[in-house]
Amino acid sequence: MKPKEKMDLNKLYKKIRANAGRAVCDYSMIEDGDKVMAAISGGKDSFVMLDTLLYLKRVAPINFDVVAVNLDQKQPGFPEHVLPGFFKKNNIDYYIMDKDTYSIVKEKTPEGKTTCSLCSRLRRGSLYGFAEEIGATKIALGHHMDDIVETLFLNMFFNGKLKAMPPKLLSDDRRNIVIRPLSYCREKDIAKLASIVEFPIIPCNLCGSQENLQRQNIKNMLAGWEKQKAGCIENIFNGIQNVSPSQLADLNLFDFHNLDIDRSSKVISNHTGSVDVSSTNFIEAINL
Repeated sequence: MKPKEKMDLNKLYKKIRANAGRAVCDYSMIEDGDKVMAAISGGKDSFVMLDTLLYLKRVAPINFDVVAVNLDQKQPGFPEHVLPGFFKKNNIDYYIMDKDTYSIVKEKTPEGKTTCSLCSRLRRGSLYGFAEEIGATKIALGHHMDDIVETLFLNMFFNGKLKAMPPKLLSDDRRNIVIRPLSYCREKDIAKLASIVEFPIIPCNLCGSQENLQRQNIKNMLAGWEKQKAGCIENIFNGIQNVSPSQLADLNLFDFHNLDIDRSSKVISNHTGSVDVSSTNFIEAINL
């Protein structure tokens, strides 16, 4: 490895590991005694997530286990030897689940429609069941900040919902907890790290050939915004961490029907409007 590549690699490791550690702490993703099942698809995101979890396991002040799990969906041409070889070479505990969800997806998806939604649901259900089978207390997925922001816009544009992917999620049946340790990490950093380390990336042949997927359109839109305003992805993500229900329009989140005027506090009027000058705000108010 060239000196510059080594320097870049160290910076990327430090950045991704620090961001992941912060996300894990902020959302209490991993607790002492946890058995974390890392879902490994063979893509760049899941490889980097696994590498990061194993690092955190080594340095964290708590004890927890990490086990890699791959769901072999029986896609044509899937290189079954790659992941077991990688896990064995790096002394990583692992399981390979064999489940032909590929045939189900192809059978149930109408011609010309995208397969991602059904494929994701079937994969998630399989992972939930297997987590219980092996006694895993957390299921780790490789979604990153870009995935979360893209999902936010997908739901707004196509489902009419202000909804994204939470860094930590309790399943509807309350039997599993999903965590996303890379929630604070950018895809560009993950891709660069995976390229330098040369993880044995396995492409998804089930949906990778589908053109004009809605998510790809959203990704292109966000990439254009990022060119115009650097840091906009981070700003959007920060926005979903800083929600003001009274400034939205959801009747279930805020009581718009019972808003009452309260003019009991004294105010001083100025050219910019009324300023609250009660108690500790008095000195600040008279200086406006």
